[in-house]
Amino acid sequence: MAYNLRMLKWLVVFALVCVVFSAVLPRLARFGIGRIPGDLRFRVRDTDISIPLGSTALFAICFWLIGLLF
Repeated sequence: MAYNLRMLKWLVVFALVCVVFSAVLPRLARFGIGRIPGDLRFRVRDTDISIPLGSTALFAICFWLIGLLF
């Protein structure tokens, strides 16, 4: 049971990180964030929609490695 709750917690964290990255992605685009393979960008009518899956995974791995050090 604890394993399922732990996985659910990480799924919620991943979803929240995707939402936050989507909000700040226009500011981070000048640094190359949002153009990593795996990031989805498409246009619906006049609205640009970005789903930064690749960037989120990259940051998650970086934070995980930093967490292992401390």
